[in-house]
Amino acid sequence: MFKAILLQENDGKVSAELAELDDSRLPDGDVTVAVDYSTLNYKDGMVLNGIGRLVRNYPHVPGIDFAGTVEESSHPDYKAGDAVVLTGWRVGEMHWGGHAEKARVKGDWLVPLPAGLTAKRAMAIGTAGFTAMLAVMALEDHGLDPAKGEVLVTGAAGGVGSVAVAVLNRLGYQVAASTGRAETHDYLKGLGATTLIDRGEIAEPSGRPLDKERWQACIDSVGGSTLSCVLPQIAYGGSVAAVGLAGGSNLETTVLPFLLRGVNLLGIDSVMCPLARRKAAWARLEKDLPMDKLDGMINEAGLADLLTLGGDILKGQVRGRVVVDVKA
Repeated sequence: MFKAILLQENDGKVSAELAELDDSRLPDGDVTVAVDYSTLNYKDGMVLNGIGRLVRNYPHVPGIDFAGTVEESSHPDYKAGDAVVLTGWRVGEMHWGGHAEKARVKGDWLVPLPAGLTAKRAMAIGTAGFTAMLAVMALEDHGLDPAKGEVLVTGAAGGVGSVAVAVLNRLGYQVAASTGRAETHDYLKGLGATTLIDRGEIAEPSGRPLDKERWQACIDSVGGSTLSCVLPQIAYGGSVAAVGLAGGSNLETTVLPFLLRGVNLLGIDSVMCPLARRKAAWARLEKDLPMDKLDGMINEAGLADLLTLGGDILKGQVRGRVVVDVKA
């Protein structure tokens, strides 16, 4: 038997409970993992609350990330006792996930836990931090340079934003952190933000196709009107890495930032990211994310706490990274 958050759907309404499940209910897969830690991402909040039809088959165990130890394996790359991490591959959506003491998945979806990370720190990073690093890498591929000016991070106090601010600061960038929560200012300064921007300042586009060049680049987890506002403010040859849609999925803009300033809009997908890129991103996180700052982002929780936290993260009430000790 193992503990898990179990989602049920009745008459179109999704409910969540902490349940005891028999091992025989684990889904198909060639690796069974004893989960040590999981985490809470924005997408997890959507799944826990039945939003967006991300889950089509119930009952369901959510959790798009987990870290733990291989218990059984018929996959050639993994054996019992190996420390592993999983993010993405629609685990926690189409496949039972990591908000549980056990998970069974395809070995091809796993990544060996980097030697310099504990399972707890890997889940402090999770999909949010992994996505932040993919965004930094994409911006670097398109000319990001500490000498070219500030990098804007929107939704900076959230999971993606927190890791992005810390990594960019470590790499020598001036970081402008946008947030609507004044109580997070000291937290963001501690992560390395050099400028604090009220999110209201970039909440609505000016209506002009081009504005004053303000940022060399942006990591945007908000989308919607915020992204529409920021694009005309990107400097010549700069880029925006779009990683989220907390503020909406619509985008109203013109082609002029792309045609007259050579701006790049870079889509960042962490779910189906190829294995080689995954390993490169985890290696960069091990090297370029200050562990003391990562530890300062952590909010610890148990499985039962997810029943409340799943709603809080959708309301923007979660700061930093939630690390779930599934055995607590």
